[in-house]
Amino acid sequence: MYRILIFTLCLFVFQSCIPLRIAPDIDTYKVSKGKKFKRSLPKRQMYIFEDSKQAGEFYAYINSKYQLNDIDVYDDIPINISGQEYFFAFYEVDIPDKSVNFMPVLFEQVVNAALNLEDENQAEPVEIRRDNYYIAIEVYSDIEKDCLSSNALSRESVLNYLSNLRQEYLITNNYNELVFKN
Repeated sequence: MYRILIFTLCLFVFQSCIPLRIAPDIDTYKVSKGKKFKRSLPKRQMYIFEDSKQAGEFYAYINSKYQLNDIDVYDDIPINISGQEYFFAFYEVDIPDKSVNFMPVLFEQVVNAALNLEDENQAEPVEIRRDNYYIAIEVYSDIEKDCLSSNALSRESVLNYLSNLRQEYLITNNYNELVFKN
């Protein structure tokens, strides 16, 4: 009987967290409607990737790379792809993983039942939160309102440019070097 009780208790310990929200796992990048990914984003197609760096790092990277001097860093950043002028805007997005841990409640109930105790201070489930950060980029031009839509003529060239931008951002540590690269 004692072994069954220990086994049951161990089972509860390992299975007591119930996920409430699970953030998406993106290996390289994902092209998706912004509203579908997170409600606060625009309805356009977005180039989305996980940001493994600290908050505000992508802002510093874009500010240094395009020498914007902290002026209009989030919106209407001009880029040139194959002689065509495009603009992009980016959003730093936080989607947390949330789960509830019922172990403290279950443990207290088992102990109180085993010892025949009445406890007025009931334990409450513990919410566990882990933040996941993403960068979402939208690209548009004077000719096309959404350059990442599936029927856009410039989709492939824009995706190549954004993939190179993502790779450069993730491997660069000192953003001042970017001024000398360009």
